Amino acid sequence: MKRLFILILIFSCAWAHAQITGVVLDEHGEPLVGANVYWAGTGVGVATDFLGHFTIMPTKGTNRLVTSFVGCHNDTLLITNREPLTIVLVDETVLDEVTITERKMGVLKSRTSAFDTQTIGTEELCRAACCNLSEAFETNASVDVAYADAATGAKQIRLLGLSGTYVQLLQENTPAVRGLAQNFGLDYIPGPWMNSIQVSKGTSSVINGYEATSGQINVELLKPNTQNPLSLNLMFNSELMAEANIMGGWQIKPSLYTGILAHYGGSYMAMDENKDSFADMPLLQNANLANRWFYRKGDYTFQAFVRGLYDRRRGGQNVHQHTTPVSTQPYLINLNTWRVEGFFKNGYVYDDESGSSVALITAVSYHNIDNTYGLRTWQASQLNAYLNGIWQRNWEGGGLIDNDHRLSAGVSVNFDKYDETLLLPIANGQKPIADFSRYEVTPGLFAEYAYTYGEQLSLVAGVRADYSTKYGFFVTPRANVRYSPFEWWTLRASAGMGYRSPNAIADNAFVLPSSRVLTLADTIAQERAINAGASTTFYIPMGSKQLQLSLEYYYTHFINSLIVDMDRDPHAVYLYNQTDIPGAKSFAHSAQIEASMEVLRGWTWTAAFRWTDVEQTTFNAAANTYQLRPKALTNRFKGVITTSYQTPLKKWQFDVTAQFNGVGRMPDGFEAKGDLNGGYASPTTLRWYPQLMAQVTKYFRTCSLYAGAENMTNFRQYAPIIDADDPYGPNFDASMVCGPTMGWKVYVGFRYDLEKNED
Repeated sequence: MKRLFILILIFSCAWAHAQITGVVLDEHGEPLVGANVYWAGTGVGVATDFLGHFTIMPTKGTNRLVTSFVGCHNDTLLITNREPLTIVLVDETVLDEVTITERKMGVLKSRTSAFDTQTIGTEELCRAACCNLSEAFETNASVDVAYADAATGAKQIRLLGLSGTYVQLLQENTPAVRGLAQNFGLDYIPGPWMNSIQVSKGTSSVINGYEATSGQINVELLKPNTQNPLSLNLMFNSELMAEANIMGGWQIKPSLYTGILAHYGGSYMAMDENKDSFADMPLLQNANLANRWFYRKGDYTFQAFVRGLYDRRRGGQNVHQHTTPVSTQPYLINLNTWRVEGFFKNGYVYDDESGSSVALITAVSYHNIDNTYGLRTWQASQLNAYLNGIWQRNWEGGGLIDNDHRLSAGVSVNFDKYDETLLLPIANGQKPIADFSRYEVTPGLFAEYAYTYGEQLSLVAGVRADYSTKYGFFVTPRANVRYSPFEWWTLRASAGMGYRSPNAIADNAFVLPSSRVLTLADTIAQERAINAGASTTFYIPMGSKQLQLSLEYYYTHFINSLIVDMDRDPHAVYLYNQTDIPGAKSFAHSAQIEASMEVLRGWTWTAAFRWTDVEQTTFNAAANTYQLRPKALTNRFKGVITTSYQTPLKKWQFDVTAQFNGVGRMPDGFEAKGDLNGGYASPTTLRWYPQLMAQVTKYFRTCSLYAGAENMTNFRQYAPIIDADDPYGPNFDASMVCGPTMGWKVYVGFRYDLEKNED
């Protein structure tokens, strides 16, 4: 018995120390935050924390550990023991000799995190044109991005079948795309500015707030202490649209860095492929300039970011390119946006041994719009101020197996002030239909506990208590757990609450380019929902490679939602609270299966299929009653097959992605006109449609050339604008978008990085 106990003790101690730990640094000894550390040939890896540290569990498939970071050469280590590692990454422009390295993984999913999170890195972002955040998910099965209407170029995002209003979109963990920015905010974050994107499904951390209902998307931008002194990205496409991005980061003093991010995009010809007299996309002029600072001395870190943006869009009827007569007063769309924003982060580690730290994050933004849709005018401004103070402490428990504990707590305040009016035409001019000016202050307290038991168990449980000056007191509990019974099998589960303050006009601006009358409930209540889900991932050895197979299911149940009823009347949109209708319901089911693998060295494949069932109660005029049925203009399924091949010396790269988008229901009263094969399975149903995208990239020492095409199947929704020849008539509607509105698009681009001056 004594011998058995000794054997168990020895085995437990060995298992406890099986994990591999280390730190990733640059050539100057500065920690690299967000560097990817993963096992070669797999999608299994972790990202370094704010001190550059990482912990990863060994895998049986390979002993080659790869470390990558944007702008640096990959480092591949052969792991033969469990000694702590110090990994130094060298800038890509420093080494003159040819080096054969492992390919950087574009998408990573952590084995150890309790959250169901994917990290999309620069390798994945460069597989497509990725002019902005809205185009960053073309190769991703989890996130959908589509045009919100057929006239303004506004895009909407969907996660777990729900629109982007229920996704918390952050920029470096500060508020980003929300409120008035919902319409075009995805276009305001240029692709070349992004270092990585973290997509978390289901409930996320309470530290970042209460707004995440279906998930959270956080964008990390280039950092001045790690980016190149000069980077250039140019792109031009067949729609006569050009974009230019100039980025650079420089060291001012040993501990002080600054960087510039500049972007300009413009289109120069109104396209009208379907000859309906309306421009398929508005003419665009967008200027975006940001400056950021980074300072670190000892245990103190400071970051600052300031940005200014101007966006101008001109669309509507094109009096020079059309086949049908245009009225004496063309229907014109003029959209003008000004935005100024900034954030400031202060962090101090006052006990290195326990990782005890305090942080203060503040962010401020001012967003102003002046939009005209024919004779409708929407004028609004939003001032947002955000503060988040966080205290954190780590400690280790006793026992033979590692027991790591972390407690985070803090206080936050969010302030929103809106000045907003919507004006509609009347006989003698324009008259405000409603004044939506309002303000809301929401202070809150939060606490979150994280527990890790070796490599088998991770648990995160948190709770928030907030008070809104509009909606009163509310509590947000959330919990996430991960369990790995075996090295090749991981299980996750999550549950929690999500809340949001509806914005009646901004959330539904897609109906403004139409003749539909907007009818609102007398009082709009806070939206509240419960989200619960589970996922499992298998890591299956396939020779020297590894197949990663994931299955997931999420359910979102709304206690109250702002129902957008487009079924009741084809000439109106009714907005009402779910709780105002007895027995009304609103929910979403989402199930997905995904498989990915590096088949051969440098050649990766990913295949995924997602099914969604989003239903809500709307009014059925034919039956003269409210009914629960599938939500209109929402696809029932999506399939993605994507493959990428990179030659061994990274001279060439070839990327191909195929999407299969499912059927959807059109609103009551809608009747397809023209060719039913042009997008419709019946007069009231959208048929499924495929899309194909491809890109070829040629790499040189300090630059690369790329060329590609989108929507190569040339599928387009037939006549997306209803009664385009009578835009001031009662049936005009540009909001019935359920598929692509434009065909083939070809683009070419150029990327360049200037060598660092290594003195």
